Amino acid sequence: MSGRGLDAEVFGGRMPAGGSDLAIETHGITPVPEGNRFGRPWRQFSVWFAPNLTMTAVFTGTLAASLGLGFWTGLVAMLAGTVLGSLPVAYLSTWGPRTGTGQLPLARLPFGGGVVLPGLVQWLGSIAWDALVGLFGGEALAELTGLPFWAAVLIVLVLQCALGVFGYALIHRVQAVMSVLLVLAFAALAVKVLSGHPIATADTATGGDHTGAVVLFSTIALSLAISWAPYASDFSRYLPAETSSRGVFWFTLLGLTASYAIGEGLGLALGTSLGDQTATGVATLLGGGFLGSLALAVIALAAVSSNAMNDYSGSLALQTVGVRLRRPVSAVLVTVLAFALILWMHSGELAAKFQNVLLFVSYWIPPFLGVVLPDWLRRTRGGERVDVRAATTARPWAAVVAFVVGFAAAVPFMNTSLYTGPVAAALHGADLAYYVGLVVSLAAYLLLRGRHAVDLK
Repeated sequence: MSGRGLDAEVFGGRMPAGGSDLAIETHGITPVPEGNRFGRPWRQFSVWFAPNLTMTAVFTGTLAASLGLGFWTGLVAMLAGTVLGSLPVAYLSTWGPRTGTGQLPLARLPFGGGVVLPGLVQWLGSIAWDALVGLFGGEALAELTGLPFWAAVLIVLVLQCALGVFGYALIHRVQAVMSVLLVLAFAALAVKVLSGHPIATADTATGGDHTGAVVLFSTIALSLAISWAPYASDFSRYLPAETSSRGVFWFTLLGLTASYAIGEGLGLALGTSLGDQTATGVATLLGGGFLGSLALAVIALAAVSSNAMNDYSGSLALQTVGVRLRRPVSAVLVTVLAFALILWMHSGELAAKFQNVLLFVSYWIPPFLGVVLPDWLRRTRGGERVDVRAATTARPWAAVVAFVVGFAAAVPFMNTSLYTGPVAAALHGADLAYYVGLVVSLAAYLLLRGRHAVDLK
């Protein structure tokens, strides 16, 4: 990834001077110099905890009941999928301090010019995630204020866009504050709702359908966590180079798993009580009044803080494919496109649309990991440090072919209401597409790349 092709006027720009510097960050995808690094690894906990303790996680938990799983079976499947999906994010986050570079820009190392393919997919994915999270934030604000849904969504999107435009330092600061607020709010919500709410512990699915439901629900949980993998080092790239990789890894892993365990666990306990109108359902379960209004306000704020990260990473992805827009401008573009997708999802059949978007938006990530992980391990073999500006790409076509082949191999194993692959159908709905995509992409890349050494300029 030679720095010669990165115009500092577009891809560079102003960087925050520290965690308290809350001015607009215009810096794009060029590596962050050593002199501009700041922060401690513990901040990785809050930056990954707050954006995931949202109604998206709660609603994901409620899907277990529709699959015929009781609380305890669903909890085991959810935790297994969440941990598996969080591990790659935690590992990729350690690349930020070592390179000063965001995740999609780092994909230039194996993909070269072919990074346009995963870059565009990631950019579209950030729009989809804006919709998945913003939907519930808009619904909550509409219920709280009496505004039309579209107007409430617009307010949520404007607020999150502003946070995404201000960038890295403000996002980290807001997520630290939101982590405290969300823990208190969700604790109160759990006590109030679950104290008088019966929890369904018995599984209704049996035999092969039961096994298929367990695998599918663990895959849904995995897809939620692993979706952050293409964002990972975006939010650690300003950490000093000497930052402990172990600290970054464990704080990231803990932040992700703890937030999903709380949010999805609450959804598991509530089962089908919330229905499609999740924010309204929470307010109703709380009995309305002050607690109901407080819950709605927290849901809306959580959507803002979470989606700011989608806007931020989406702006870096768009620059990675070569679009010459300053980072704040491209963050605005992501937000605008998400508005239309939210209105479509809210038009009816939310559960089906939610599950389809959730799965489809992440199917490409395991084949992506099958390329970037072995390339990184080869470059860092023996403790070698990666100089992103000097490193070149060997056989970029191998990365593109492996990525496409891995995704294609996963198609028969996919299970959504729009498409169920023949293998998934034979396995009673068990979705193994993520695992197949990773293994096939990894094998194809190692085979095509061969023993060709990494070239350095």
